[in-house]
Amino acid sequence: MANPRIPYRFSNEGPQLSPHPEGAILVHLVVNVEHWQFDAGMPRTILTPPHGKETVPDVPNFSWVDYGMRAGLPRLINAIQSRGLPASTSFNAGVIQAYPRAAQAMHEAGWEFIGHGVHQKALNHAEGEEALIAASLDMIEAFTGKRPKGWLSPGLRESHDTPEFLKKQGIEYVFDWVVDDVPHWMHTKEGPLLALPYNLEINDSIIYAVEKHQSNEMFQRLSNTLSLFKRECVVQPRVLSLGLHPHLIGVPHRFESFEKMLDLLLATPEVCFVKGEQLARWFTEQVPPPVAP
Repeated sequence: MANPRIPYRFSNEGPQLSPHPEGAILVHLVVNVEHWQFDAGMPRTILTPPHGKETVPDVPNFSWVDYGMRAGLPRLINAIQSRGLPASTSFNAGVIQAYPRAAQAMHEAGWEFIGHGVHQKALNHAEGEEALIAASLDMIEAFTGKRPKGWLSPGLRESHDTPEFLKKQGIEYVFDWVVDDVPHWMHTKEGPLLALPYNLEINDSIIYAVEKHQSNEMFQRLSNTLSLFKRECVVQPRVLSLGLHPHLIGVPHRFESFEKMLDLLLATPEVCFVKGEQLARWFTEQVPPPVAP
């Protein structure tokens, strides 16, 4: 099998899904809110060191993400909240102490908290992966009063054992496996785990930090995707998840484009907005988890 976790099939040849009551294109806004540690190397850089040698502290690249937490995130919260839209935050639990106002504002806005590690560091680079997963979920539960049901690994990086660790910690759905526009059940040794669609192509990290496109590129990709999905959702519903980062989409020269994205989605009759928990419920009510042989 090419994929050891998710059996291969054509996207429209799985179980026939009924549309969500509010729309056949289910849009999930995922705002990645991260804690980059000042006394460590940065997960990603916008400015390379002048002598080709990484330095710690890395003030300019730390400031890049710190700006997003100070200026970009409140813009995102306001734009989403003022339009009455639901959202999820893929959330480093270290934000609770490092940026308490940010954690408070998203909790007050009613966003779903999706586990995303403690700091922005890939799980396959971390020691004690299972303990780290447990600690991040414990921290979020202590803060919000609710243990996360969803998980997005930092950088979408997993070890060979990550799905088992997540399942043992009570995670019900994960966004790392970006293999389709509809959900799938994953195999783990601890039982089925739901893979919900995420997005690498309509993701500000890819578009702006990796591919370094112009400011309106994400809007154009969204517009093109909606044109296709409006045709395809007649046959099978589609999930459209948008990966967002405050230091990327939240900067002034891109923010108009983000607001245009939200307004385009709102003007599309086939679209409804969901959080991760609602998306998982919509699917599992139609396709229950498989029973182990």
